[in-house]
Amino acid sequence: MNAQVMSIASQPEPSAAVAKFLKRAPRLLIGGDWVESKSPNRIPVVDPATGREIAQIADANAEDVDRAVAAARAAFETGPWPQMLPNHREALMWKLSDLIEKHSDELAELESINNGKTKFMASIIDVPGTRDYFRYMAGWATKIEGSTFNTSIQGPPGMKFHTYTTREPVGVVAQIVPWNFPLAMAAWKLGPALATGCTCILKPAEQTPLTALRLGELIVEAGFPPGVVNILTGLGETTGAALVNHAGVDKVAFTGSTQIGKLINKAATDTLKRVSLELGGKSPVIVLPDADVDQVIGGAANAVFFNSGQVCTAGSRLFAHRKVFDQIVEGVSAAAAAIRLGPGLDPKTEMGPLVSHKQQQRVLGYIESGRNQGAQVMAGGAAPKSAGYYVAPTVLANVRPDMQVVREEIFGPVLVAQRFDDIDEIAGLANDTPYGLAASIWSRDISAVHRLVPKLRAGTVWVNCHNFIDPAMPFGGFKQSGFGREHGGAVLDSYTELKSVCIAV
Repeated sequence: MNAQVMSIASQPEPSAAVAKFLKRAPRLLIGGDWVESKSPNRIPVVDPATGREIAQIADANAEDVDRAVAAARAAFETGPWPQMLPNHREALMWKLSDLIEKHSDELAELESINNGKTKFMASIIDVPGTRDYFRYMAGWATKIEGSTFNTSIQGPPGMKFHTYTTREPVGVVAQIVPWNFPLAMAAWKLGPALATGCTCILKPAEQTPLTALRLGELIVEAGFPPGVVNILTGLGETTGAALVNHAGVDKVAFTGSTQIGKLINKAATDTLKRVSLELGGKSPVIVLPDADVDQVIGGAANAVFFNSGQVCTAGSRLFAHRKVFDQIVEGVSAAAAAIRLGPGLDPKTEMGPLVSHKQQQRVLGYIESGRNQGAQVMAGGAAPKSAGYYVAPTVLANVRPDMQVVREEIFGPVLVAQRFDDIDEIAGLANDTPYGLAASIWSRDISAVHRLVPKLRAGTVWVNCHNFIDPAMPFGGFKQSGFGREHGGAVLDSYTELKSVCIAV
């Protein structure tokens, strides 16, 4: 049955624990306490499967930001946090991870009802990934190292020098995370900051704040000192802008759109803040003529339809060799048509709604643009009748490189498929984008793969897979996909300052 004519089931009622949490008063976590915002403004939180308001949050203002920065600064410079031994920071992060595991079902349900993704996916990817990320980064707390080295400093006769480097926490960090993986992205930001000894002000996306707020409760329960983690809800143009512009913030870590990333980078120059940006993508899926067609069909479908296509590394541009193009497109189109749409709490659902009405209309606008410019709709192409923000998984063929759907990041379940004839030309086609976050190559010819990998301008290249990420594997982009790296030892550079020490002996 085609996804666009499927009847959409009703969203099941939330559990008692989640229903109770949804009724909590709008509060901000500042200095270890849940406090009222100084702003009277409230932002509705909506279930994207129904379009109904399920909660309200505060829109923190500049005064709230001042309070949070002061709390984070005090925690960084005084109190127990700067004196805490690395293994004690590690133990706190492990305690937090244990609490995440204990409340995993509740967190998965909150993530589903707020973001739209299925509870099943949140329970096997988002929540355990968050738990494991804190555990992985906890181990780095005891492994941050400097180095000693020989110098050739010419001093007075007989004078010698002992020289070494240390890595010290950068300070107060503002962390702004997106709405597609709210809980996991909070962990990606908080984990390395806490491991290195920074203090944090986390701003979740206004569309999806619920799991960040629940995480804040678990952080308090775990026993982190007051002010080490502060959580402010609010709009980007109010709370986010005040954080970026605040002179008391030492670093901004942002994951989101390239457009907003550019604005943040410009604003941060006034106070010369450290900045790391993980931004948009338009990732190519490159299928060479010898690839396993059945493997590619499943892999390419998952690459673009995972999380309803709301993934920065989504494999949204399919480049298949002419020899296998028709088979691949027919197979992915059939897979798209078979996906069952529905609310995230329904166990039968395979793909949930997009995060908001605005995002739904944006994605549908791109599909219409492609259709108007001559693209052939092979699957999907519309929204089913529902109060929720659904878009049917869509495959567009007969596209040209100049089309909007090929050039711009759609951030929805839309695949654009293009043929190529010459393997020597595919790197140029794949790189013909302002983005450079990720790519995948599908082939059984290991020699061809190794020749192609260094030609691709992307921070991650997968081979015969797509969208697989590990805490130990550095992650980030080339070009307008941002700068800086998440994960592994590489992320420590973003949260530490390198200090040289030279001692005359």
